[in-house]
Amino acid sequence: MSCPEKSCTQPHVVKEEVTATGKWVRLEKTTYVDPSGNTRIWETVKRTTRPSSADADGVGIIAILKRTLHKDCVVLVKQFRPPMGCYTLEFPAGLIDDNENAEMAALRELREETGYKGEVVGVTPVTCLDPGLSNCSTQIVMVNINGDDSENINPTQQLGDGEFVDVILLPLDEFQRKIDELLKKEKLVVDSKVYIYAMGMSQAFFKPNELPVLKQ
Repeated sequence: MSCPEKSCTQPHVVKEEVTATGKWVRLEKTTYVDPSGNTRIWETVKRTTRPSSADADGVGIIAILKRTLHKDCVVLVKQFRPPMGCYTLEFPAGLIDDNENAEMAALRELREETGYKGEVVGVTPVTCLDPGLSNCSTQIVMVNINGDDSENINPTQQLGDGEFVDVILLPLDEFQRKIDELLKKEKLVVDSKVYIYAMGMSQAFFKPNELPVLKQ
C-alpha cells in the first residue's frame, strides 16, 4: 500500500445505490472507503441473474475432444457479441441456472452450444472476470469429450432462440499458433481466458527457444 502503515484504513464498501436496471444487468453507484481513509465513488455493473444457491454467475468450459487417430482438440465457439461489435472466439460458457452447480451448468451449456456430451474432470474456485467494472464471477470447468462415442461423432447443437454459435476445433499442441492464424484471416477478438490458456499450452509443448512470438 502507498499509505504509511499506521495511517492505513481497512478498505470497505459503505453503500450501494442502484442507478439503472435492465433485464440482465444493473448499474450501481458504490460508495467505499479507500486504504487512506478517503470516501470515494465507483460505478459498478452487476448481473441480475445470479441464483441465490450459486457461488458464481456462470461457467466457462475448457473442453478437450479426444478421438482415436486424431490430435486432441480444444472446443471453442465463435459468435457475434454486440458489445464488441464483432465476432469473438471463446470457450463455451453460460450462466448457472437455479438448482445447478458449476458441473451441471457446464455439461448443459456444452451440450447446448456444441452438441458434445462430456465428463467433468476439474473445477476451479470462483474467479472474477473484470473486477474493475463488475462483480461478475465464473468457475472454469475442465471437461473431456470422448469423440469416439456415438453421441459425439455428429453432435447437434441445442441452441435457443436468437443464439447463433459456430463450433471451432483447434489442436491442443498448436493452439496458440492456430488462434494467431485465425486472427490474420478474420476480424475477430479472442477472449482473454482463451489466449492465456493458449500461451500456457505453448509453454507446456515447446522449449523456451521454440515458443511462438507474440504479435506486436
